[in-house]
Amino acid sequence: MAKEYDLVIIGAGTGGYVAAIRAAQLGKSVAVVEKSQVGGTCLHKGCIPSKALLRSAEVFKTINQAEEFGVEVSGSTLNFQAVMDRKDAIVNQLHKGVQALMKKGKIDIYEGFARILGPSIFSPTPGTISIEYKEEDRENDMLIPSNVLIATGSRPRSLKGLTLDEDRVLSSEGALSLTELPKSIGIIGGGVIGVEWASMFADFGVEVTVFEYTDRVLPTEDRDISKEMKKALEKKGVNVLTSAQVLAEEVKTSESDVTVPYELDGEKQSLTFEKILVSVGREANVTNIGLENTDIQVENGVIKVNEHYQTKESHMYAVGDVIGGLQLAHVASHEGIAAVEHMANLEAHPVDPLLVAKCTYSSPEVASVGLTEQDAKDKGYDVKVGKFPFQAVGKALVYGDTTGFVKFVTDSKTEDLLGVHMIGPHVTDMISEAALAKLLDATHWEVAASIHPHPSLSEAIGEAALAVDGIQIHG
Repeated sequence: MAKEYDLVIIGAGTGGYVAAIRAAQLGKSVAVVEKSQVGGTCLHKGCIPSKALLRSAEVFKTINQAEEFGVEVSGSTLNFQAVMDRKDAIVNQLHKGVQALMKKGKIDIYEGFARILGPSIFSPTPGTISIEYKEEDRENDMLIPSNVLIATGSRPRSLKGLTLDEDRVLSSEGALSLTELPKSIGIIGGGVIGVEWASMFADFGVEVTVFEYTDRVLPTEDRDISKEMKKALEKKGVNVLTSAQVLAEEVKTSESDVTVPYELDGEKQSLTFEKILVSVGREANVTNIGLENTDIQVENGVIKVNEHYQTKESHMYAVGDVIGGLQLAHVASHEGIAAVEHMANLEAHPVDPLLVAKCTYSSPEVASVGLTEQDAKDKGYDVKVGKFPFQAVGKALVYGDTTGFVKFVTDSKTEDLLGVHMIGPHVTDMISEAALAKLLDATHWEVAASIHPHPSLSEAIGEAALAVDGIQIHG
């Protein structure tokens, strides 16, 4: 069967399904081809399930600290199966919600493997989509689109010589299927994913060691944030090893444990764990989708696109993890919207990385937007910084967590706001104020002029903005 569409989207993850909905709103006929489940990695194997587990870990930690709030609790026990069941229930509910949105938009969903064909009897240009189904006796369908959007996402990366068996050696996706907590775990990689899992496991009472190749955890964040996070993890009992090179090809697994050799300060050492988690980034899904049948270029493992997310085949676009850049669900969504609006000849608004809020959902949380202090200096800015601790914020004391601070990075010559960085309670909810300030090209004193309610955690934002000029009130 061959069917024509205005747009065929390969991949129904965050970038794909949001783009589909926007295209449907614009009156386009849309089909989505998804090999697994609508919602993609973020909903089923990433953002949502991991945050559900982090919330359970936070609750468990809070109960164990209840006496600090004057609440006496005895015999608190973690039911890990119930934790996983709650995670699954949340995912299922959201999955049904996405399916309902697709139905509302009259978007056709094909559950199969998509492959882009070259010029053929169906079309003189590349772009016809052949759908292969799992059922061996089912014939391929052919979709003939005016435009194609590639949103195939990414998958966990491993180290050379280290196989992800999802038993002793886990990826972040495999860890979401654990049936019981390990007594100990080694986490290779101290980026966002590694830190979130380290925080979660530690709050669940697991012995955790983090191996980070660079000189600090969260190496893409501001150095002050990295320093505070290392201190917070170590306070939880996490063993944080920075500048540590794991010798991946020498990792040994047995039926009961995993031994991880590594080099630190020029000395070879090793540690043994019940399991290890490899969190060294993700790689784009660019293979086996028919790119070789087109002029689409792949550079450094990702699809090359222009500012409108067009590939070298102008009627074919790509968004999300498959094009590299910031591998964030909200970025993929906005890229998908921008791509579809460009197809429709509307004024599209491509993603500016410096306006994107980035979040780490560990405990404490981390959030940032714009340039770090060091990046700003490297770009030649004359930097002025304001910093304010949550320890001086009444609501943080009431909440019971005074970890961290808010930091403003500004240009001393123009007073432009270059970046805002936060670590502490609920900062992933607070960062949107800073992101809006960046979008509107606000100065730090304009942020300070906004009256922040008292008592609230957001007072730290206003005080940090004042601190740029050294006139903070409570510090």
